[in-house]
Amino acid sequence: MRNVKQRNPNTHERAMKLFKILIFYLILVSCNDASRNKNAQIEESISSSSINETFLLVLGTIQDAGSPHIACTKDCCRKLFIKQDRDRKVVSLGIIDPENNKKYIFEATPDLTEQMKTLKKYASFNEKETPDGIFLTHAHIGHYTGLMYLGKEAMNAANIPVYAMPRMKAFLEENGPWSQLVVNSNIAIQEMSHKKEIQLTPNVRVIPFLVPHRDEYSETVGYTIIGPNKKVLFIPDIDKWDKWETDIIEAISKVDYAFIDGTFYDAEEINNRDISEIPHPFIIESINAFKGLPAEEKGKIYFIHFNHTNPALNPKSDQAQKIINNGFNIATIYDTIKL
Repeated sequence: MRNVKQRNPNTHERAMKLFKILIFYLILVSCNDASRNKNAQIEESISSSSINETFLLVLGTIQDAGSPHIACTKDCCRKLFIKQDRDRKVVSLGIIDPENNKKYIFEATPDLTEQMKTLKKYASFNEKETPDGIFLTHAHIGHYTGLMYLGKEAMNAANIPVYAMPRMKAFLEENGPWSQLVVNSNIAIQEMSHKKEIQLTPNVRVIPFLVPHRDEYSETVGYTIIGPNKKVLFIPDIDKWDKWETDIIEAISKVDYAFIDGTFYDAEEINNRDISEIPHPFIIESINAFKGLPAEEKGKIYFIHFNHTNPALNPKSDQAQKIINNGFNIATIYDTIKL
């Protein structure tokens, strides 16, 4: 009878450990390569932006609570809790005027720390960490809570101009911890008025305007951002289009680019909540409302402020393809537009 050599179980365990280590190493190398590729893309984007021209920079595209979303167990977030997508930043725009050495940021998001770094990197004309102004739309968590990083516990900034409407200004001044930012002169609130133009530099003007939204603590505004040659509409949050006193199609006709509320693609993705409590215009409704526009007008429109459930976040999804095939655009972080 032939002797059969028994496999040492310890040898087998060691082999499995080595195999797992190898797999982990390969994943790590792959992630590092992906990170290097992304950094290379950013550097290429920076170098391709003319340093002598005013431009807009997309700093974030996600709805207030981010992605992955707290307590979410759906596929849209489950994998992201394991492997974070660092490009999923809460909605924000940057404006850079190299000619006048000025940079501005729209929204103070929970991602403000990294968004300020990105803005500084693109605004290569100076080493100043803070923007020359922060424009707020309203008092929902994704749009103002980044101000906390300007306080004593973090940066302890000095008199950063923060542009806010009257109710928003009062909310910050009268409620802690935000009031501490005012008392300690970390921020200097600049009060805005409905449709009153603000001249920031010879190249940049901003016009705030009221829009209907859930206004528990402040009013809500959108902005028209006016550069030397182009105008941009920015409405990250609004209730249904027909609730606004302004005709959205007319508003789009007066600008060159329109970054508008794309929070939800349709009602199917929010099957666990009362739709009446979150009356954003669904992307599918906007597509239908704008279907009669000429191609040039459709091409102005960039959907932004995507909820973590929104399938448009996946560029390969049928929904994302429908947006593109209908002539519209999906805002992407690090996009730049010359103004």
